Amino acid sequence: MSSSRLHSPLYLLSFSLLLQLALATPPLFHFCSSSENFTPNSTYETNLNKLMSYLYSKTPITGFGSGSLGVSPNKAYGLALCRGDVQRTDCQACVAEAETEIQKRCQYNKGAIIWYDNCLFKYSNLDFFGKIDNQNKFYMWNLQNVSDPVYFNEKTKELLGNLAEEAYVSPKMYSSGEMVIGESKKLYGLVQCTRDLSSVDCKKCIDGAINELPSCCDGKEGGRVVGGSCNFRYEIYPFVNT
Repeated sequence: MSSSRLHSPLYLLSFSLLLQLALATPPLFHFCSSSENFTPNSTYETNLNKLMSYLYSKTPITGFGSGSLGVSPNKAYGLALCRGDVQRTDCQACVAEAETEIQKRCQYNKGAIIWYDNCLFKYSNLDFFGKIDNQNKFYMWNLQNVSDPVYFNEKTKELLGNLAEEAYVSPKMYSSGEMVIGESKKLYGLVQCTRDLSSVDCKKCIDGAINELPSCCDGKEGGRVVGGSCNFRYEIYPFVNT
């Protein structure tokens, strides 16, 4: 009996860690830079690791963190952004997971980006702050089609356009909301920019993403255009935290 009691804390700790690993959320997508790599234990790697630690501690406070470290050509630039409705603890957990996973997937790449539902994490040896990222982008969509795509597409564009008007003047550069469609259904959406962008560029980025609706999600019940500087999502069910 005494032996069982002595080992129970270790067992519970091990079970907790295994549970966390089992529940780890896979990323939505990632890109590794193909332009340049760094060598292990290099100055760039040291700067990047220190920058990651800085972003991990800074980002959860406001939901956004950015910074640079070092001197060119070994200077590292990075940012992390959490979804506007995500709680601080969930933000911190997502950034930690993103940092760990991107180092596995893009081990020696000088630039990389990874997205989760709750956050994105991006770094590079090139200064990308304040510039709209149109290169790193992907689409996601619901497999189900709506019954009246023309009407639904119009309402989706209207909702996202309204949210864009709110987001680019918001301190968080984020907005979410809903719209009644038909007699009783609702459409839910969100838009968000990384906060290194100016208000003008945030609006430009979101408008550009909304214009890709026909390519992304024509007549689909849900969809996303997700980029390195901004993103939108819409669904016929609520998906943001209230």
